[in-house]
Amino acid sequence: MNDVHKSFTELIMWDYRGLAALTAIVEEGNFERAAMALSISQPAVSHRLRALEQWAGELLVIRSQPPQATLRGQQLIAHFRQVQLLESGMEAQLQAHTPMPQLAIAVNADSAATWLLDALAPLLNAPACLIDIRIDDQEETLRHLREGQVIGCITSSGDAVAGTTVEALGNMAYLCVATPAFVQRWFADGVTASATAVAPALVYNRSDRLHERYLRQAGLPPGVPKNYFPSAEGFVSFIKAGHGYGMVPAIQVRHELEAGTLVELTPREALDVPLYWHQWNIQTLTTRALRTAIVEAAQRWLGRH
Repeated sequence: MNDVHKSFTELIMWDYRGLAALTAIVEEGNFERAAMALSISQPAVSHRLRALEQWAGELLVIRSQPPQATLRGQQLIAHFRQVQLLESGMEAQLQAHTPMPQLAIAVNADSAATWLLDALAPLLNAPACLIDIRIDDQEETLRHLREGQVIGCITSSGDAVAGTTVEALGNMAYLCVATPAFVQRWFADGVTASATAVAPALVYNRSDRLHERYLRQAGLPPGVPKNYFPSAEGFVSFIKAGHGYGMVPAIQVRHELEAGTLVELTPREALDVPLYWHQWNIQTLTTRALRTAIVEAAQRWLGRH
């Protein structure tokens, strides 16, 4: 057994309560809510964290607002959550009424707004688990997995993380759309550099690079006037109201395109974003069911125009 694995094992054996406190502080966002989640006092949470840090010999939580786990703290949280998941799997086999495990996953907003609920339905209808969804850009969700915050994530990166498995899900096709009236007002002479220099674009948030990729693909300068609206449903509503043009999943606006309430600025020029499913390599009935549900739903939805 290597030293790192040995230290983790000893810590689980001797300071399980400290690990629970560390995880709750980061998970809940402050010491007070961590105490409520653990049904103990706030001083007890602080005491358990200090004892854990004394054992580890280093700082595990940066006392910011909200508290942030250090690299070592992230490693311990990830290991603690994996142990919890394994324990829940064993308890489910031994007890008929064991509490349902909670699975945290990080996903991009567009997947959450379109096909994710279909993917999770088999687990939620059973019900086999509780779900904790963390929303972030598809280029950022992998960070949540690396930091041990989630058991799995949907991301645009196929790079594997140690201790996890990765599987290609397919491509999510994005189209640049607007209302016919918006196109007539701002793009009457086509999608040109002079038009994009003044037409108000819509971007999800400042981490979103899809619009820039679309413009570069079309040979246009990426610096354009931008509105920001970090809501997948609100994003489409903003465009349908005629306030801007932007990149949306084809599967989210297929009915509007068929009805003509939205149109493509550059027809038949989709921007495909590959998506991957990363998951801790922990084999329980619940984790296997989660992986199967995600992959099968992706096969049904991704690539559909």
